[in-house]
This record gives sequence, C-alpha cells and structure tokens, in this order.
Amino acid sequence: MIYGAMKFSIGGSLKLAFRPWVEGLENIPAEGPAILASNHLSFSDSFFLPAVLDRKVTFIAKAEYFTSPGVKGKLTAAFFKGVGQLPVDRSGARGAGEAAIKSGIDVIERGELFGIYPEGTRSPDGRLYRGKPGGLARVALATGAPVIPVAMIDTEKIQPPGKVVPKLMRPGIRIGKPLDFSRYHGMDGDRFILRSVTDEVMYEIMKLSGQEYVDIYATAAKRQIADAEKAEKAAQADKAADTGK
Repeated sequence: MIYGAMKFSIGGSLKLAFRPWVEGLENIPAEGPAILASNHLSFSDSFFLPAVLDRKVTFIAKAEYFTSPGVKGKLTAAFFKGVGQLPVDRSGARGAGEAAIKSGIDVIERGELFGIYPEGTRSPDGRLYRGKPGGLARVALATGAPVIPVAMIDTEKIQPPGKVVPKLMRPGIRIGKPLDFSRYHGMDGDRFILRSVTDEVMYEIMKLSGQEYVDIYATAAKRQIADAEKAEKAAQADKAADTGK
C-alpha cells in the first residue's frame, strides 16, 4: 500500500519532470525473481530505475540514507522506506556484506526483484569500474535467479555529487537481456567463479552504457583522486608561501 502510494507520487513526478527514456523494458519479467545489476553514476539512480518499472525493485541502501538530518534527510528516508529499500550499516565491511547478501537472497526467495550496484559505490568520474565479486555473484549463485544488466545514462549530469538541486534533463535507462548463471548454482564459495560471473555482468553493462571501463575498484579510484587533490593543494600552498617570502 505504502509502496504503491510512493510509486505513484514520486515515480509519477519524476517521469513527468525528467521524462526518462527506456530501452529493453520487455526484458524485465512480469513475475518471478530476478537480479537487476546496474552501473552507478548518481544518487538519483535509485529513484529513476524504480520509477520506470511496473514492479517493485528492492535495493540495498546505506544506512546513512535513513538517518541523515535535515529536511532533505527526512524526505530521503521517507522515500527509501516507502519503496521498500533496505538499510545496511556499512561501518563493518564484512558484516555489512553478509547482511546485504542475506537481504538479497530473502528478496529473491520472495519472488521479487533485487537491485544491486556491483561497483559498490558511485563512479567518481563517469567511467565504469571493476565489479566487486561479493553480493551480486553470491546472490545469483545461491538462488539461481537470472541477472539482468542495466545501464543508467547521464544521471550523473542531473545530480553530480555535492549538488542538492537537480538539473532538469532526460536521463536514459537501457535494460539488457537476462543472463543465466544456473550452471554455477551452489558454487558461491568459489572465488574464481564469483569473479568470472561478476566480470561477465560488468561486460554486459559496459556494452549497454558505452562507458569507458577501468579495471580497478571505484573505491580505489576515489582514494587516488582524493590523494591527487590533496597533493595539488599542498603544492599550491607551498607555491603561495614561496611567493610571499
């Protein structure tokens, strides 16, 4: 009931204001479980994808989205709760990973759609980064559910990190054909199989999105960018100090 109301109010408003285009909607099954594996360009990805689907899709969301202060924080928490998103505390990486996997399996066993971002975090620069071989592959191999690759297009231009007010423009969503990994069913303890499954899904996402692929984790890329910015600021400070002597 709550999901339907939130879907109608927020989803309808998003579609009216931004007019997202969609390709491959026929690849979403009318019923039964499936895993939607998407690239992750913007905070708004978790709004636009559910908005264009007729079925409920449950994403794992970081707990901060449910506890952030202020008006924006309360609105965000209300939306995520209303559409059935599941909070996971990421303060303990291993525990958070196990909780996310269990939650994903529970969603699949209920016959519903489970959404996941294999990169684990938003892309820092619009490129596609290496998928983490944990949640996606383990849920797929433990349940036998098909994996549907999804590409979000231009959502990073609508609401870049740090921007509160979104820019009105049309984002796109490309939905690929389901991938069947049932041949590996029950082999979710084999790290080589997990890596192979994850890489195959990321390749399909890359083809759909047209993004440049970078074979490192997005978290490592963010650290590199932060370190480079820190070094540049230090160099500028040194230069200013030398000039002032």
